[in-house]
Amino acid sequence: MLGCLLKQLVFGLEEIPEVVSKAYRGRKSAIGGQAPKISAILNMLQATSHRKRAFICIDAVDECAIEHQVKLLDSLGQLVQRSPGTRIFVTGRPHIQPEMGRRLDGRVASVSISPKRDDIVAYVKSRLAADTTPDAMDNTLEGDIQRKVGSDIFEMYVEATRLRTLPQAIH
Repeated sequence: MLGCLLKQLVFGLEEIPEVVSKAYRGRKSAIGGQAPKISAILNMLQATSHRKRAFICIDAVDECAIEHQVKLLDSLGQLVQRSPGTRIFVTGRPHIQPEMGRRLDGRVASVSISPKRDDIVAYVKSRLAADTTPDAMDNTLEGDIQRKVGSDIFEMYVEATRLRTLPQAIH
């Protein structure tokens, strides 16, 4: 993931930083074209983001495997320390917030976002309206589907959020 971030940052520059060019040439000549180590990627990210203000957005960090999640958050924390102009936007479920605070050295602002039942119903309604066989159901069935799916999805979200925050409360 860090390599992909580096690629995107370099792509936006007019000139590739020497540290990136040098690393690419060195690794390209290695047997099998070995990938650079995380520390080297961090140095290149810092050199790249130092030239221009960088905004990094990463979605669903909580869905990363734990060992990758820890390395990613630690790396992002180091990057922010080395490149104060870099801003990071990360999304994840509420249970990841304490870990993000620890790994990003407390420099985390949290904004809670949750679905509204009406949003879910509106989405289901739009999907039903796009149905290619509109004669397959009447208005009563369509209304029942909207109510039931909207209600069940909302309740599932609330329950999943509650269950994910329970272990954090135990510590």
